Amino acid sequence: MKKILLVAMTLFMAVSVFAKDGDALKYLPVQDGGRIKPYDSFSREMLEIVYGKTKYEGRAATEIVMTWMLSPQAWQDKKIFEVRNHQVLTSMNLPKDQRYFSGEELFAGDRFNLLRQELQAKRDTKEKLNPYFQALQRLENQYFVFQEIAAGRMLKIVPPKEGDAWVSVADMDAPMQEKFMEFTKAFVNHIGAVAAASDTSATGKELDAKVAAFEEAAKANNPALYDHATKIKAEVHYNSFHPFRWAYIFYFLGFIVLLLVWTLKKESLMKAAWVFIGLGFILNTYGFVLRMYIMDRAPVTNMYETVVWVAWGTVLFAAILEIIYKFRLILVAGTLVGTFGLVIADFAPAVLDPTLQPLEPVLRSNYWLTIHVMTITISYAAFFLAFGLADIGLIYYLRGEEKFQKEIRAIVSGIYRSMQIGVAFLAPGIILGGIWADYSWGRFWGWDPKETWALIALLGYLAVLHARYAGFIKNFGMVVTAVITFSLVIMAWYGVNFVLGAGLHSYGFGAGGVEYVSAFVAAHILLVIYVGIVRRGKQTTQTTN
Repeated sequence: MKKILLVAMTLFMAVSVFAKDGDALKYLPVQDGGRIKPYDSFSREMLEIVYGKTKYEGRAATEIVMTWMLSPQAWQDKKIFEVRNHQVLTSMNLPKDQRYFSGEELFAGDRFNLLRQELQAKRDTKEKLNPYFQALQRLENQYFVFQEIAAGRMLKIVPPKEGDAWVSVADMDAPMQEKFMEFTKAFVNHIGAVAAASDTSATGKELDAKVAAFEEAAKANNPALYDHATKIKAEVHYNSFHPFRWAYIFYFLGFIVLLLVWTLKKESLMKAAWVFIGLGFILNTYGFVLRMYIMDRAPVTNMYETVVWVAWGTVLFAAILEIIYKFRLILVAGTLVGTFGLVIADFAPAVLDPTLQPLEPVLRSNYWLTIHVMTITISYAAFFLAFGLADIGLIYYLRGEEKFQKEIRAIVSGIYRSMQIGVAFLAPGIILGGIWADYSWGRFWGWDPKETWALIALLGYLAVLHARYAGFIKNFGMVVTAVITFSLVIMAWYGVNFVLGAGLHSYGFGAGGVEYVSAFVAAHILLVIYVGIVRRGKQTTQTTN
């Protein structure tokens, strides 16, 4: 199995290591968002902001964003602005069944400026923006980004001779402008060859040479500020390799094999399941290591990173419990939850921002970030595992409680152990958070919403564990409470940041996805009620008979 893992990992690394002719532009250093990043990341992020995706009609972001600057007028009638909010569309007299619009459709008249004034008036009140104003603010940001790129003010690619602020294309001196024009001409020739489906090796090599010449000239300005080559390469590799995407593919394959083991009793397939899960876990870990290396910090500073971290932790805890108890359903639940978490992270970039961003000032302590945030969020992984096991338990109760007593007991045992693990991390995580709060804000505890809901979640799980230990909660009660109490985790984890949007933990605030999360919670509560009704009906029938 080790040989299979080694060969597979080597092949995957090779996929994104070999660069093609014309790829040098991806590695061009850009100062943006408080850090130095490759143009590859910059262009992906800008296209994501404006268009909602990292490709436009199959064309790479590196090409699209550069043409915004070189030929902005050519994009005036292109539908590149994503607008999803129906209320905004209604306000602008645009069709609700359309998602993408051109700049002419959105910004040509006075309506957009009137809406911006309305938005500014709302911002002046200092109130939390509702979904309509959040969508309006996003549209304003899309407009700003496109205009700034088109004007050459956002692309900062030359380090200054003095200071830290890099020089934008619009502000470059004459010699650098000349170098820039040389490589943009080569860029135009190259994308022309690509569009014509002709041989691109010559134009690609020319572009690479011109980009290299520009980089040499830029580096001469301030060599110390241009020394990011290794991390730039690592980030481009991270962007192209998508380690978390590969991780959930292998987790899902492991889940499928485990289902076969579970349903068909094919124990001989367990080795294959472990190989897939092992590959997924290695790739998941590799993605974390890459993000840590690129950003020099623990990768748990926003909702996206914590979701990926929780998926990793769920698989880890499931594997440990499987090794100890040899009960396949724990691993089934773990791989299912791990897959679910990574898929959500991959397919919801508008809600879970996957970009690599510098730390907020309050988080600029790797020590506290590591021991508090990683500790408290890894507890969510254990609780998520208990939740996944509870879902399987509900299925068994629907299929027949008497028939599957052995499986239900094993599931409840897994739920109990998972809850214990979660509490063992959540309790010290809260205490460590208090110490960090005292260090950062001058008080240990202030009933901040994030603190309060973390405490509520802890007390909820402690109540369940004590009730189980005292015999107040039986097997069905454990299954039910594993589902219900996870809603407390969802509130502490997601709700405080995305629903309440209040408190000192503002660095974690976001928007979007409320309807989906609410539906997820409501569906599980309804499932619990339904299973409870069915179970009670069966018990009544048995008593009558």
